[in-house]
Amino acid sequence: MLASYAKAAAGLLPLPSGGDGSLPQRTLELPGYRVDPDHLAAYARVCGLRLADTLPLTYGYVLTFPSVMKLMTARDFPLPAIGMVHVGNRIEQLRPVSASEPLDLRTHAEGLGPHRKGTQVRLVSEISADGAPVWRQTSTFLKIGGGSGEDASQRPAQKDAAPADPGEPTTTLRADQKIISRYASVSGDRNPIHVSSLGAKAFGFPRTIAHGMWSAAAALGALEGRVPEHAVYDVRFGKPMVLPAKADEYVRRSDDGWALELRHPKKQYPFLTATLAEG
Repeated sequence: MLASYAKAAAGLLPLPSGGDGSLPQRTLELPGYRVDPDHLAAYARVCGLRLADTLPLTYGYVLTFPSVMKLMTARDFPLPAIGMVHVGNRIEQLRPVSASEPLDLRTHAEGLGPHRKGTQVRLVSEISADGAPVWRQTSTFLKIGGGSGEDASQRPAQKDAAPADPGEPTTTLRADQKIISRYASVSGDRNPIHVSSLGAKAFGFPRTIAHGMWSAAAALGALEGRVPEHAVYDVRFGKPMVLPAKADEYVRRSDDGWALELRHPKKQYPFLTATLAEG
């Protein structure tokens, strides 16, 4: 990860690219990976999740994040890694994944195209066990600037959006720099916008901000024990959670599962909207 961040920083310099502007056609693979129990326990603690014999739904994100960074910081990747905005994440778990079984990890990039605010790309990660897929994730990143006014994904609005007046929150999440620095250490995501006041200000934030995937994981704490074995977790990130932060969480039943939302407690704008459904 240190090498990836060094490459990411170099990507901010006006150096010639090693590619032709298209996505590199390669897949990074890591076979036979064994989960570190201490790392899993640290992840569960910082996200407020119960430690169990199976992996949390969002844990695959931190397992595959080093491969995502390696792809995005390669010289032939057409967009700069630093400054990219994580706008959405879709996770499909095909079955519960044991913390003790060996895993095969694969990551590739696809879907480079216009977005109304700039250019977007999708990083797709898959985890298999015993030769069969068990988990898949699509992370959508956006480079802001030069937008076409069109969205290449053409995705419809998320179903079961929360009402304008959601009533009383189900629970409240709190984040401060200590928690987010711990998550940065566990996840490997030490982007300066999360851990450095100067780095955050350099990218236009008044202070450091929470990781979107920390909030996505922590939000699932309200549904402990109710995540389906075959689950689809679809998350859209809204305004950044500037630290220290408090977010009201609203959880309600939907037609095919649950709808979740994290909102600013006073201004009521969303930090995150999500659906959790049975696949």
